[in-house]
Amino acid sequence: MVLEAPGRPLVEREAYERPPGPGEVAIEVTACAVCRTDLHVVDGELADPKLPLIPGHQIVGRVTSAGEGVAAVVAGDRVGVPWLAWTCGRCRFCLAGRENLCLFAKFTGYTRDGGYAQRTIANAAYCFPLPAAFADTEVAPLLCAGLIGFRAYRLTGDAKRLGIYGFGSAAHLITQVALHEGRRVFAFTRRDDVASQQFARDLGAEWAGDAMGPSPEPLDAAIIFAPAGELVVAALRNTDRGGTVVCAGIHMSDIPAFRYELLWEERMIRSVANLTRADGAEFLRIAPQVPVHADVELFPLQDANRALARLRAGEIRGSAVLTSRA
Repeated sequence: MVLEAPGRPLVEREAYERPPGPGEVAIEVTACAVCRTDLHVVDGELADPKLPLIPGHQIVGRVTSAGEGVAAVVAGDRVGVPWLAWTCGRCRFCLAGRENLCLFAKFTGYTRDGGYAQRTIANAAYCFPLPAAFADTEVAPLLCAGLIGFRAYRLTGDAKRLGIYGFGSAAHLITQVALHEGRRVFAFTRRDDVASQQFARDLGAEWAGDAMGPSPEPLDAAIIFAPAGELVVAALRNTDRGGTVVCAGIHMSDIPAFRYELLWEERMIRSVANLTRADGAEFLRIAPQVPVHADVELFPLQDANRALARLRAGEIRGSAVLTSRA
């Protein structure tokens, strides 16, 4: 399923298949979760995607062949392919252990073709071995919603009262990790989104309500998954002194002006950019221990546009996953 121009529906195409190059593996895709970042790419909110582009960066599949120099992965291995597709290893950020900020990074489903397809090519060094406990469709959402959510979650430190703004794919996964680690979770959604509020309570959130309203008690930290800048101000109002507001998305609408007193008392706003392979290894080690359960809705690959439309409309409970076997 190919994006030929931003703002247009994806179209079904037969793609040229090339053999894997040095360091690469060819993968038969069994599942690819649908991410809000895919929407930002398709809708033209992220600049300069590769075009034409096969979107998708939460890929699960089995290696069919490997290129020169690949030793750690062999044909038949099940792997996960995340957003981070390649880094240079030489820039100041890579050398400092911050490959998520690499100046020359490439990204799956954005600057490289992704997983809205039956087969794909990926750099073997950026693929993850996957826990055997999870089926293909269950583990796919963990590869971005889980990984980026986990990086955002770790930036909240030891916060005990955690607010989560926007209760979709990432939120429902990270809520489970937070509760497993003894945190208290407060879920914030659109006022009329009764279904998402109930979903949050079903997972163990002790409160769920209006994202623009007051919290029942001050928060030690908040994670914002919804791409709405006004939620930064709303979260600051609800965050206790010394607390942190983490913006977890790759794209967000403008943040409105706000009074300095909302930031004073050592509150902090910070963003999350991409992920590191260390993030992925840690989360995929922890996920089976919780165990994290992804609530998924399956779509045939050819229904990618419908899956994106339902995500755009806020109609997906948990995560949408494309599969040729749906």
